[in-house]
Amino acid sequence: MKNFSEGLLASLEKQLEIIYKVDDKPIVRAKKAIKATINTFEELKTFVLKYGFKSKEEEIEFFKKIKPKVASKLIYYNEIYNIEINKPSGSNKAIKKYYTKEQTKLKDFYYSNKEFYKYYRSGSNSLDKKYFLRRKHDIRLTLDSFYFQSDYSFATSHDYKVAQIVAHQALEEYLESKLKKHQIQNSTKPKQAHLSSPLQWTGSKVALVELMYALHTEGVLNNGNLSLNETAKNMEVVFNIEIGQFNRIFSEIKKRKTIEPTSFLNNLKQNLTKKIQEADEK
Repeated sequence: MKNFSEGLLASLEKQLEIIYKVDDKPIVRAKKAIKATINTFEELKTFVLKYGFKSKEEEIEFFKKIKPKVASKLIYYNEIYNIEINKPSGSNKAIKKYYTKEQTKLKDFYYSNKEFYKYYRSGSNSLDKKYFLRRKHDIRLTLDSFYFQSDYSFATSHDYKVAQIVAHQALEEYLESKLKKHQIQNSTKPKQAHLSSPLQWTGSKVALVELMYALHTEGVLNNGNLSLNETAKNMEVVFNIEIGQFNRIFSEIKKRKTIEPTSFLNNLKQNLTKKIQEADEK
């Protein structure tokens, strides 16, 4: 069961990596990611319903750790789609207010589920048999109405809540990156005439993130005194591009299975070496 699940997740990560590499628009990305995640989720469900867990411990592990990994991606991309499709087209101030309001919703969810947050984050397992075994719900443990509409053969009382927690963590990072982007726009707006760059990054964002991390790791910008956030902000201005969630893109780079993690940097080295060799032959 674990091997099958990990294989499905690896395949999904590969599909998401390709989506992020090909598409820059958040709404288009989200739609494609939702479709890919739904297909993976259905495959996982079909397998589990036929499988039959060997023990309660295996069932708990699945609903506490494995299923939420897929379900959280579905929640995350669905939220991204809704956030971006409903984003106002007004001033920079209005957009910042909108993203801040979305952050407040995440905080409200946290306060409404504070006790379970503590339980899950602390790695506790004393209530796992009630939270993560099917048909073992306890009405006294603050159940969501969503649970009563679920397929009890593929749901426990709290696996969806774990997925929400995982998704919300990623959403916090997404919203934070959006707010930082608009802060950059505000801070650079009065100086636009002096700071506008003639450069336009025409490669993929993944390639730019590879380059950014390489430069930051080498410490060649400002004597290594720039943070990753500051490096990203400056590169966005210099190359006229919105990098967005660079930490998420870097996470996708680390998970690459079919291509080298530093494929862009490798290409740079190969092409420069070839150029030098060709120049020497003339």
